[in-house]
Order: sequence, then structure tokens, then C-alpha cells
Amino acid sequence: MFTSQLALLYVFFLMVPEGVRPQPSPSPSGAVSTQSDLGPRTQGETLQSSSEVPGVSTVSPTVVTPSAPGNRTVDLFPVLPICVCDLTPGACDMNCCCDRDCYLLHPRTVFSFCLPGSVRSSSWVCVDNSLIFRSNSPFPSRVFMDSNGIKQFCVHVNNSKLTYFQKLQKVNATSFQALATEFGGESFTSTFQTQSPPPFYRAGDPILTYFPKWSVIGLLRQPAGVGAGGLCAESNPAGFLESKSTTCARFFKNLADSCTLDPTLNAASYHNFTVLKVPRGLSDLQNTKFQVPVTPVSQADSPLLAGNTCQNVVSQVIYEIETNGTFGIQKVSISFGQTNLTVEPGTSFQQHFIIHFRAFQQSTAASLTGFRSGNPGYIAEKPLLALTGDRRHSMTLLQSKGDGTCSTKRHEVQFGVNAISGCKLRLKRVDCSHLQREIYQTLHGSPRPEHVAIFGNADPAQKGEWTRILSRNCSVSAMHCTSCCVIPVSLEIQILWAYVGLQSNPQAHVSGARFLYHCQPIQDSQQETEVPLTTVVTFVDITQKPEPPRGQPRMDWKLPFDFFFPFKMVFSRGADSQKGSVSPILILCLLLLGVLNLETK
Repeated sequence: MFTSQLALLYVFFLMVPEGVRPQPSPSPSGAVSTQSDLGPRTQGETLQSSSEVPGVSTVSPTVVTPSAPGNRTVDLFPVLPICVCDLTPGACDMNCCCDRDCYLLHPRTVFSFCLPGSVRSSSWVCVDNSLIFRSNSPFPSRVFMDSNGIKQFCVHVNNSKLTYFQKLQKVNATSFQALATEFGGESFTSTFQTQSPPPFYRAGDPILTYFPKWSVIGLLRQPAGVGAGGLCAESNPAGFLESKSTTCARFFKNLADSCTLDPTLNAASYHNFTVLKVPRGLSDLQNTKFQVPVTPVSQADSPLLAGNTCQNVVSQVIYEIETNGTFGIQKVSISFGQTNLTVEPGTSFQQHFIIHFRAFQQSTAASLTGFRSGNPGYIAEKPLLALTGDRRHSMTLLQSKGDGTCSTKRHEVQFGVNAISGCKLRLKRVDCSHLQREIYQTLHGSPRPEHVAIFGNADPAQKGEWTRILSRNCSVSAMHCTSCCVIPVSLEIQILWAYVGLQSNPQAHVSGARFLYHCQPIQDSQQETEVPLTTVVTFVDITQKPEPPRGQPRMDWKLPFDFFFPFKMVFSRGADSQKGSVSPILILCLLLLGVLNLETK
């Protein structure tokens, strides 16, 4: 019945002239206007724009979206008021384009890409594509498909330089040379012209070295294993700002001859050169201010063949390289691990090569705060930060050895990751209080965590950025045991956390933490005790979700003032005229019934 009513209603609309039909509200249903708060955008982004039609303008509701449909731009440093990827105080984090410690005016010239959240997005105005017939907008525009499969027409605003109103330059015989000089690239340069070295290293660039004794330019090498046997490949270059660890194997047919002659076994061959601070140092190799010596941390002896043993063979090489943004490499230190090899046919051993980059001259405050687990909110799988007194450290869990006994090493508690670990603790019989203290210390680690960081960038000097850990120890009276010792056997760490801030950029923070010990009694007569211990970490999300938005706006029917005039004329006629007006009256009733049904939905 309801379908037939709608059909009659549609027929009635076809009968009514176009000028008196009901008009819907110009506001699109569900449209929400939001304004980005990231400040001004950069100029210079180009997009495929729609054609310009003079005299035709687009008048339609606008929806400002904070993200661009596909293309993004990067502002000059600094870009964001809060840098969420700045996790290392006093050091430049890789590909973090908003890190102030990188001292980069144009981060994209050094980094191959920018981490999400470290650059601003462009400002776009988008509407439903079905509302646009033609556009002569002076800004770049694009039609794209949103997540719901609806085409959106978007215009790139805040970019006054990119307009359609640009005069094309005419190229002729007189202007060609001037334009070629101004805009010419490599195709207009002489093939015999050598390219000057870049002013500074970029991430991943090979590091240049200089051998003053032979006046030879080289690269800092980090041998790596190749092939099925993992043989050492000497030509593998080390990349700038790329901390890596490689392992490879070396085989010797006659180790007695190679012991003192092979440079790969001699520690001196790994630091008999200088490192260029920046690549432009190639232009003046006699200027020592562009060169950094490689300084050994401790003295390493040369290989020595003593009887059937080759002594002082290099087994590990560790480079520590300190950098200072575009000022390049400031300090290089090297340390070695050495071993002895027995001389026999087909001798082989493995060498380890480690290169680690860090910031030059870290401040005292930065070294005290240590590594961040987020800025400000915690990042998933980053260490959960704890505080004992004024000392900041990571919260840890039990770790077992190969035989199942408890190890001195411990697992870090990672934010948002539920975990369980266990081991066996062997103890000789001592008094009960000493036994309890030792097991408590084994469960929670040393030092015992007293506070947990609310955010991932908490400062130990700011006590308001830490929350106290609630703890419940074993209750001896609850066991009702007189000739036994009540000891803890498991520790349950409960972490309550939640998201705070904007829904577009939520920040995870810790609301509270609790240590809950589970205990059991043991007999005092036992001389040696083996106690199985367990630690459990549970993260509970207590985020209070905001109220969902209300439903779609209802239609606001706008009828012309004389909409009911034809029906007044019908009812004003006599009885004879009304006999032939049954059909219009029926249509009017069905129309009113249909409108009422739509209103009650």
C-alpha cells in the first residue's frame, strides 16, 4: 500500500509545473564543515586541473577537508608545533621531517621520505561531484573517489600562485638563449663539465674517506656476507645515518701466511685513513678542517703468529660516528674485538661489523631523559617507561636461560603488548624474610619501579608527568600457616591506558598501573628450593569514546505560497462541479498521507 502511495505521489509531481515543485534545502545531508589548524600551506604544488569555462561559476556548498586527495606538500622548517616522531632527544631521528635536532631547512633534500605526521597536508575544499556541472575555479582541482565510493570534486586553496591566468611565454630565436640559460638543465650543459660534490651528506649516501699517505679517495666499507656461505664482500659501502650490523665469513687456505699479511685481520687497516666531514671536502683535500681522524677507543695489537696459533685476529669492528645535521660528521671512533685462530688447512671464522650513528655533543638534559617512547603519546611496542627515585628506566619481565632457570637479562615491557614469561629460581635455604626479598626483586627487577610514565616523553624532573604504581604484596595472615614461609610466585602487572586529544591525532597515555602478587606457602624444612616464577603484563584500554554524531538532517520542504490554490478552486465549485473532481481530491489525500509518512520516519 505504501509503495502505491509513493507511485501516485510521483505521478502528482510530474503533473505539477516545475516552478511550483517542492525544493530541497541546498545543504548536503551529513555535511560537516571542519577547518584545519595547521597554519599556512606551502606554494608550488601542481595538479591536473579542470578546464576553464568563462562566464560559468560554481555555486555549491563547500566542505573543507584537512587532508589532500593524493598529493601532499612540505613546509619549511619548523613544520608542526608537536613533532610526534621526535623520539630521541638531542639527536636527529631518521625521516622525521619535523625534528628540530636535524637542523634542516629542507628535510626532503636529505631524507628519502617523511614519516606520517611530520609534515603538513594541503588544504582542499571538496563537494559531491554530482553537484558540479562546470568549474572555472582559479585553483587546481581534482575529482577523486572517497572511501564510500562517492566521487568528490576538490579544489586546492591557499595557493594563489597556481592559477589559470598565466600568459604563455613565446619562444623565438631571440628569446631562446635567455630561456635556456634560466631554465636549462643537464641537457644544456657541456658533457665535459664535471659536477661539483654536494654540500652535505644525505641519508644513505656513501661516506667518503681519504688516505693521506697515498693521496687516495675511498669509501668507508662495511663488509657483508654474500652467497650461500656468507663470504665477505669488501665493496659494500656504509650509508650515512644508516646504523647497521653485518656478519660474514672468511676462509683461508694457508692461515700461516695470511696471519700477518692479510689486512682484513689487522686492526690498523680499519683506521689508517680520515673521514670527510662533508662531500664538498673533495674540492680541497689539503684542508684538514674537512677531515675527521678515526680514533681507536683502545689499543689493538697487530696479528702475531706464535707456533700453531695466529693471535690478535680482528673478529669484530665497531664504528661510532657522531653527526651534526648538515654540518656532517664530527667524530669517528673505532673499537675492536680480537681472537686467536688455530693454524690448520681450511681455517674459517666469522667477522662482525657494526656502524652506529648518534648525535654530536648531546646535552646533559637530553642524556638524562634518554630515549622517548612517544612524543607525547606512547607508540605501540615502544618500551613502557618507569621511574625509581630520579632514575628513569624501562619496565622489564622475567627472562629464562636455555635450561629454564632465571637469567640476569630481562625482557622489556612493550606498550600495548600483553605478555607472559616465566623461569625457575633455585635458592638455598635461608631465613624466610631473605627468601621473600630475593624473590620479590627477581619478579619486579632491579631497581623496583615506583612510578610509570603517563606519556612517552615524560621528564624525570617533572613529577607530575609520572603516576605512582599501586602494589599489593603477599598477606601472611591470609595463609593461616605457622611453620611455613609465604613467598610470591607470580606478578601480574596491570596497565590502564586510554587515548586522549583529537580524534584525528589521538595520543595514548597511561592512566594507572598496579603490581599484583600471587603467593603460596612452602615448608621451612626445605634446604634447597626451586620456585617456578611467572610475570604477566596486561594492558586495558579504558578510552571513553565520544558520542556518535546525530542522524542525517531531515528534509526541509519549501512550498510556494500558492501551492494549494488549485485545490481551493476545486472546493469552491458547486455540487455539480464536485462530481467531476473526485480524482483531484483523491490525489490530494494521497499526497498528504505520503508527506505525513515521510515526516514520521
